[in-house]
Amino acid sequence: MAETIKALVEGGKASAGPPLGPALGPLGVNIMQIINTINDKTKQFDGMKVPVKVIVDPETKKFEIEVGTPPAGSLILSEIGAEKGSGSASTHKIGDLSIDQAIKVAKMKFDNLLGNDLKHKTKEIIGTCVSLGVTVEGKKPQEIQKAIDAGEFDSKFV
Repeated sequence: MAETIKALVEGGKASAGPPLGPALGPLGVNIMQIINTINDKTKQFDGMKVPVKVIVDPETKKFEIEVGTPPAGSLILSEIGAEKGSGSASTHKIGDLSIDQAIKVAKMKFDNLLGNDLKHKTKEIIGTCVSLGVTVEGKKPQEIQKAIDAGEFDSKFV
């Protein structure tokens, strides 16, 4: 039966140390091969914690790596270059996200969002900006969501 190891690693910087090394060691697999594969698959999430699942068949020593995506909030903060969200989101704004950046984040999180299409998934990402204290295109996130509903950004969703 396959063994599954779950870990949270920094994008592109997994190492043979804890948490992966000690968990993989007893399985008798090539640890560096697994680490290099994880780093290759997570390099676009540089500086963010990424959930990773390593599935190993102990008999054949074959492995499969599933990479999750960081939380939407982390991706948004990375896009605007902020360390953390605003402590008081309604009064203190920490940055501004462009509609293109919101679409980029929606594409990264595509399979984990509930919306039916990119337009609705982007609105979901913009909704996350509200609690982080992030404006979108210099306006309140709710205003941009209404503008998306009105079709103002339809050319971006083609």
